[in-house]
Amino acid sequence: MLDTHAHIDDPQYQDNLESFIAQQQAEGVEAILVPGVDVTTIQPVLDVCQRFPNYLFPAIGLHPENVQADYKDQLENIHYSLTNNHYIAIGEIGLDYHFDTTYKTEQQDAFRTQLNWAIERDLPVMIHSRDATEDCLNIIRQFPGLRGVMHCYSGSNETAKQIIQLGLYLGIGGVITFKNCKLRDNLTDIPLERLVLETDAPYMAPVPFRGQRNESRWMRYVADVLAQVYQTNFEHIDAVTTANAKALFRLK
Repeated sequence: MLDTHAHIDDPQYQDNLESFIAQQQAEGVEAILVPGVDVTTIQPVLDVCQRFPNYLFPAIGLHPENVQADYKDQLENIHYSLTNNHYIAIGEIGLDYHFDTTYKTEQQDAFRTQLNWAIERDLPVMIHSRDATEDCLNIIRQFPGLRGVMHCYSGSNETAKQIIQLGLYLGIGGVITFKNCKLRDNLTDIPLERLVLETDAPYMAPVPFRGQRNESRWMRYVADVLAQVYQTNFEHIDAVTTANAKALFRLK
């Protein structure tokens, strides 16, 4: 298994990080991708990934919820770090209109700016979209050739088809294990070859751990549900989604 999205720089993991990582490795997690969300996470993400090279891989981006009046200054600092460090992806970026649309225009500008970086540097993106599907897809369409994943996907079958038609992958996490989740039905005709596993740790822990601090090893429960959806077994889901993640993020 390969966790394509986990915030392992979060303070919740730091006290027992070595044993935590050892446990993920022991239970079949090959690698974990660690996205940044603003300028304050740049150094924590780099530090934690440097402690576990070739296992934790850093990404960098300005999360839409962190787009404020100072967003251009933040983007300048993020771009500087992108230029001077090795990152595996740009993210977590995107649009989020759920709680507040005060900076809606600024979110869109920040999103376009970071998608431009991805095209210029041939890096994949980790896209966050909440209550902003139409705007998000319309902006993505302006960047042909973009590689990336729609993080924490829980939308409709129609939207899923639009996303994969744009050449992106769907990141599937703990939400698919939740009671009455419609995502199971919405994936039935989506190719398994367009899915990757993720956790969004420490958030979104799957059933039976819902409400707890999430862990990469618990992707097994997500894979088990996907095995039911695709009428196959865990081993096949693991092999295909891991290969998908390695191809998307160009991991050896």
